[in-house]
Amino acid sequence: MKCRYACGSPEHALHRRKFLGALAGVTGLGTVGFFTRPAVAKQLQKKQKHMLVIYLAGGVSQLETWDPKPGTDTGGPFRAIPTSVPGVHICELLPHTAKQMHRMALVRSLNTKNNDHGMGHYQMTHGRNRGGLNVPHVGALVNRMLHPKESPLPGFIHVGRGGDIKDAGYLGPQYGSLGLPSGGPPAGIARPKGLSLEADMRRHKFLRGVNNHFLAQRRSAETEAYTYSYEQALRLMEQRHVFEVDREPEKLREAYGSHPFGRHCLLARRLIEHGVTYVQVNHTNYDTHHENFNFHIEQLGEFDRTFATLLEDLASRGLLEHTLVVVMSEFGRTPRINERLGRDHWGRSWSIALAGCGIQHGAVIGKTNKNGTAVAEREVDHGHLFHTYLQALGIDSTGNVDVNGRELPVADPAREPIEELLA
Repeated sequence: MKCRYACGSPEHALHRRKFLGALAGVTGLGTVGFFTRPAVAKQLQKKQKHMLVIYLAGGVSQLETWDPKPGTDTGGPFRAIPTSVPGVHICELLPHTAKQMHRMALVRSLNTKNNDHGMGHYQMTHGRNRGGLNVPHVGALVNRMLHPKESPLPGFIHVGRGGDIKDAGYLGPQYGSLGLPSGGPPAGIARPKGLSLEADMRRHKFLRGVNNHFLAQRRSAETEAYTYSYEQALRLMEQRHVFEVDREPEKLREAYGSHPFGRHCLLARRLIEHGVTYVQVNHTNYDTHHENFNFHIEQLGEFDRTFATLLEDLASRGLLEHTLVVVMSEFGRTPRINERLGRDHWGRSWSIALAGCGIQHGAVIGKTNKNGTAVAEREVDHGHLFHTYLQALGIDSTGNVDVNGRELPVADPAREPIEELLA
């Protein structure tokens, strides 16, 4: 599928009735026979915790996902359907995800008081508003706190976008992200043809000596980052197979989906299985200022089955009990439907979903009013969520982290975890 945001993209004619008719012929994921429980990996035996974020870029609509309001002036054309948790309903565009709700929890009372894409992304991934302190991305913090030092793989990987050492903030560049924009192996980790292993090792030994000599005389964040990246690349050369999703059974690849998002989620599962601590997968084009309903049919048609397959696959391998899965966005969409049949940016009453370790499965935290225009119960924001993610992973979010002898708060001291969401 082409990457298109609704603001500025051509109209398309994918209609609700046609799509929902096609859904009737799709079998439920619970009967798929290829989910078998393989031998538990070494990392799993150590009870290593992981975090997997599915980021729905652009601002997915809470009304077409986790908090439907059918029959109201803001509800739109879709029904609410029951889930595997009695009494909990979500939008009919998520029929496969509905069957996984017993592994999930919902937060329906987010108010981040922001409608800007950049600020919303920062809030949701850093747990604070932008300020003077260069705080780390949640992936960098989880990398620092939980990733085994002896691991040959990085602790923080972005799938579907580039990496950035600046993600690490004050923690230092070694905790920044490695990006896999195409969802394939990192570029440049294959040994050139015609170069023997022995010659390659001699070459690396010489270069390592030059790097260390330079580092000893001119140490800085940039030189440390370069040296770390070089050593990481050497380790990655021996782990190329981890990034090759074509090694997976064909039937499983088909269940995830042949589109990039499906392959990216399958890669994410492989990365978690091989010990990567934090993985983020992006799915784009939710900025639906016009044709909101058609665009959500299209985008959630990709997301729904792939996400449900991912949860089932993680659970069947014993990975979900050690992995916190979060489906987030930078904000939600306006309850009011605009003149272009779209929904605009809305950060005052929206939702996210979670699954896996450390949370109360089947929980629904907070609620909005009848037509979704305001939070009615248990208002929370990005700061509360950040604390909750860390606590679910066994990290004391109220403590400090030592940065070159300076004690800095792990999360916003003015916020606290959502205790009723934690297992």
